[in-house]
Amino acid sequence: MYNPEPGMLLIAEPFLKDPNFTRSVVLLCEHKPEGSFGLVLNRKTKHTLEDLIPELVGMKNVVNDGGPVQRDTLHFIHQFPVEIPGGTELRDGIFWGGDFELAVRLIKSGQVDGRQFRFFIGYSGWTEGQLDAEIAERSWLVAPGSRKLIFPRNATEVWKNSLLEMGGEYEMLVNFPLDPTLN
Repeated sequence: MYNPEPGMLLIAEPFLKDPNFTRSVVLLCEHKPEGSFGLVLNRKTKHTLEDLIPELVGMKNVVNDGGPVQRDTLHFIHQFPVEIPGGTELRDGIFWGGDFELAVRLIKSGQVDGRQFRFFIGYSGWTEGQLDAEIAERSWLVAPGSRKLIFPRNATEVWKNSLLEMGGEYEMLVNFPLDPTLN
């Protein structure tokens, strides 16, 4: 088991009852004594970029559901550290945030590939000690993030694929039913 830190994934255990996090995978962006911040990688919204950012007309990229906190905020991760300053490196060339207006301009002009971004409405947040307590009670598995899990072809497969990538005893978790009483 790994320690929680930026760039790690929080993988919900198969029977986590919280509907906000059932079978979710959260990219941990910040983990400090005063609290933690992350973005759910495998939940989509009904919105596209053009719905939320008027300058990006024609951009049909789906916006993700980052979590249940501050649903009126928009966050992003990307792979452009030089072009978009101000971001925080989470893992191997994957950055969280940065100059939002510049990112929009670069996407609109085609100077950067919009597929190398992921946008999120809201976020997942934990107060002081809350995430550590949830990890200790095994609500979350902690694993390294990889580019193929953070920027997947099919976001709905991220939970399953993250467990398969962990290997060993974790592989069998993908076959557990949502409700163990139905087994």
